[in-house]
Amino acid sequence: MKIAITSNDGENVDTHLGKSLYLSIYDVDGDDFNFIERRETGVDVSEKHSGGIVLELAQDCDVIITAKYGFKSKIKADNANIKLVEDEGPIDEVLKRYIDHVKFLDKPINF
Repeated sequence: MKIAITSNDGENVDTHLGKSLYLSIYDVDGDDFNFIERRETGVDVSEKHSGGIVLELAQDCDVIITAKYGFKSKIKADNANIKLVEDEGPIDEVLKRYIDHVKFLDKPINF
């Protein structure tokens, strides 16, 4: 699974999707995640509704983890089959939380 992280400082999930200057791309396999690359978005942070630009740069990703996103970005992400997830904090911790959450949801339910 390929995950994009909105991170302006390269260490934390710290920005709104449409205000992200960079996307940090990670490959996730089981419990392991590896940094692939950092992509510049070219977003003008003074402009509104720039989430589409970021989504286009992440079109090869399965998930984008960001601090916040707007309604229009959610619709565009759904149409592109990209899952948007809101979280904040150090990238390593955010990725671990997401991996743990996915593993939890994949567990069979025993009644």
